[in-house]
Amino acid sequence: MPALFSFGQFGPTDYVALALLVASWLIFGHLVEHPPAGRPSVTVLMAAYRRDWMREFVTRQPRIFDAAIIDSLRQGTSFLASATMIAIGGCVALIDKSERILGLARDLTESVAPEAVWDVKLIVILIFLTNAFLKFVWSHRLFGYCVILMASVPNDPEAAGAYERADQAAEVNIHAARAFNRGLRAVYFSLGALAWLIGALPLILATAVTLGLLWRREFASKSRRVLIGGLRATLPRETAK
Repeated sequence: MPALFSFGQFGPTDYVALALLVASWLIFGHLVEHPPAGRPSVTVLMAAYRRDWMREFVTRQPRIFDAAIIDSLRQGTSFLASATMIAIGGCVALIDKSERILGLARDLTESVAPEAVWDVKLIVILIFLTNAFLKFVWSHRLFGYCVILMASVPNDPEAAGAYERADQAAEVNIHAARAFNRGLRAVYFSLGALAWLIGALPLILATAVTLGLLWRREFASKSRRVLIGGLRATLPRETAK
């Protein structure tokens, strides 16, 4: 076990690639949730729409439509939680059968690292998948809390506390969506981490591709331009391109 982290098995490029992967995951996640004031992310834009949704919910009769939306969101988080659990099981099985990875490595690369090296690479992937699973489970639970809060909103919009309760439901809904998005990002980066099985340089390339893909979807997608069109009055400094 002491030789597990020796530089003879992990070169400097491996450490740089791993540091780049983790830093990209953490920094981009922070940027998405706390973007520059003049360039909001899709996540921030959707938070504003979720608040509008809950305020419209107060006067909507009947509220079957809103219940159907929440049910759809919970089904999505439940599906992804189940999918990541299956992926975690597969990753654990591979760690127990590292010789199969070694066989694949012989076909893809000229040099074959010790079995412990492949175990560490798989553990990194497993950490991302576990984080995603926990985020999806928490998101599913928060959407459940949101359902309870929505059910407690009075049918009469003139009733005391109706809009305050709706605002509370909106904030819980936003927290649930934030956890869901964090889980999705962890899945994306776990897929990028698979490239480390080929080598450090492929990991760097996969991290760059993953980062570029996520950046485009949060800050430069067509859907973002559509979303920002409905909130332009509240975001005067934004210039959609």
